[in-house]
Amino acid sequence: MTRDATRKDRDDSTLPPPPSPAPGLKYRRIVLKISGEALCGEGNFGIHPDTLQRVAAEIAELSSLGVQIGIVVGGGNIFRGLKGASAGMDRSQSDYMGMLATVINSLALQDALEKHGVPTRVMTAIEIRQVAEPYIRRRAMRHLEKGSVVIFAAGTGNPFFSTDTAAALRAMEIQAQALFKATKVEGIYDRDPARHEDAQMFTKLSYDRFLVDRIGVMDSTAVTLCRENKLPIRVFKLTTRGNILRVCKGENIGTVVEA
Repeated sequence: MTRDATRKDRDDSTLPPPPSPAPGLKYRRIVLKISGEALCGEGNFGIHPDTLQRVAAEIAELSSLGVQIGIVVGGGNIFRGLKGASAGMDRSQSDYMGMLATVINSLALQDALEKHGVPTRVMTAIEIRQVAEPYIRRRAMRHLEKGSVVIFAAGTGNPFFSTDTAAALRAMEIQAQALFKATKVEGIYDRDPARHEDAQMFTKLSYDRFLVDRIGVMDSTAVTLCRENKLPIRVFKLTTRGNILRVCKGENIGTVVEA
């Protein structure tokens, strides 16, 4: 059986109508940024199967409520471009390797989501047609409107840009209402909570304060892009079950960055 034959269920024309938005949801269309490290579970490398399945189950629940979901997954659990460059590699070459790491994570997440019955598309910024379709903005929006989860892989397709920036860019392009960044910590702190027990978490930050204080949870290019387009950012802990749904309902968890 050919690959196309095994994936007929992904043809938009054969999908059932997407569910109507459930009451109580604040956001109808979002971009969820998941750090690669968050997929490690308690480890430091690779993909933790139980963590992957739990994340997929939460996204599946959210999709069933009618939220249109775009996802950007980092690649730091496999290879980080900046780390390779700091070890002497050419920065562009290192960043392209990091992009391929995000494709691996995206395919793993796609498989987990499909096992939960969620139609899922992986769209890559660099062409790898054997495993995913190339990113085309209007096609991505069509997939979302038809009820598919869309995973944006390979960053922006350009070196020197992080997956945070890719998430902000895709959020603008598909006209998302918010950018959610799911990490290993509860939100944004005034100092590293892993090193300082007295670290204080912010519940709200302005874009300007984020940039002036050089807070490292998200790169400045991504935050500047969100500021220019007035897109709110919510940073929260991925490993707390139900958090993804809570932020879509507008609950005050984690840290919000806005004007």
